[in-house]
Amino acid sequence: MNWREDAKKMAAVKAVSHITDGFVVGLGSGTTVTYALQEIAKRIAEEELHILGIPTSHQTYYLALKYHIPLTTLDLHPQLNMAIDGADQVDNSLDMIKGMGGALTREKIVASASKKNIIAIDETKLAEKLGTKQPVPIEVTPFALPTVDAKLRKLGSKPLLRKAKRKLGPVITDNGNFILDTDFGPIDNPKKLNQTLKMIPGVVETGLFIEIANIVYVGGRKTVRKLE
Repeated sequence: MNWREDAKKMAAVKAVSHITDGFVVGLGSGTTVTYALQEIAKRIAEEELHILGIPTSHQTYYLALKYHIPLTTLDLHPQLNMAIDGADQVDNSLDMIKGMGGALTREKIVASASKKNIIAIDETKLAEKLGTKQPVPIEVTPFALPTVDAKLRKLGSKPLLRKAKRKLGPVITDNGNFILDTDFGPIDNPKKLNQTLKMIPGVVETGLFIEIANIVYVGGRKTVRKLE
């Protein structure tokens, strides 16, 4: 592994250390969460840890099955003890951009249902301002794609429909929607922008995760920093 993968793994292990016996845990999506799932499986085997996980994507669901992590649903557990996830960008206030993996809506739902949200990243994901060289993923219902695209352009942004890499056409989310990766440039007020975007009919969810993270573990080349 290169240093970034090592850094993400170290941060993920720190995040998993918050899990205690009997917890219901939200399981985010992406490469960092894969390391977290491996660590959870290790603790289940070595400590006889009893937990239940709620996955935020098909990818995480099948990985959890692979690692023999017991799963449940929001129907049975509408409130979670904690959630573990990664992020695409984190600012000094611990606000985040997420969704480059396509699971932003379910990730935000699970995060909102969790008492504590623990984020694991490598240090390249830190930024003074969200949106700096980082688009904001926006999940859009297909019927509204042209109107949402037009309204985003009126806001001065540059939306780009995310295309699939191994199939023709756009990426389809787990919810059956499209994603517009939208370049706003550095964002002065992420909270206000998030509210504006949520008012556009056809926008299902935004990748702006505001006032959600409680703790962020930042993996570096040799050590892990804790931000809260």
